[in-house]
Amino acid sequence: MAYFILDACTGCTACSRICPVQAILGEKKARHQIDPDRCIQCGACGRICPAGAVQDSFGILVSQTPKKQWPRPQFDLSACMSCGVCQDSCPAGVIAQSLQQVGNRHLFPFLENAAGCIACGFCAQDCPVDAITLVVPEKDTAEEPAA
Repeated sequence: MAYFILDACTGCTACSRICPVQAILGEKKARHQIDPDRCIQCGACGRICPAGAVQDSFGILVSQTPKKQWPRPQFDLSACMSCGVCQDSCPAGVIAQSLQQVGNRHLFPFLENAAGCIACGFCAQDCPVDAITLVVPEKDTAEEPAA
């Protein structure tokens, strides 16, 4: 089942801009709709919606979360087998692979574009060796006021 946009939608277009598969249609300032045949249930539309107008496939409202608090993949390279499944399963295309260990010719995953990550968790879900966990980025200590 797909996610669903409620009448509370203000037509801000945030959801349609973040959807990695262009499953959300609608005019600006008008209620948007999700094409259930295209929706991959990543949840990004609900996390970005300022109106709280998105329900998941169970009918539960998805609460807006600031993008800087969205969990991002963290890779355990000691467990990784360099299969590339995480890269293939990422609908936002933000995971890449490179040589990361001296003397090792395997390509290992890394988050190439953290700002583009939609926190869907598909990479962690699909990893055959559980080498990926989703972690909320730590606050930048430079932003904290001095005591």
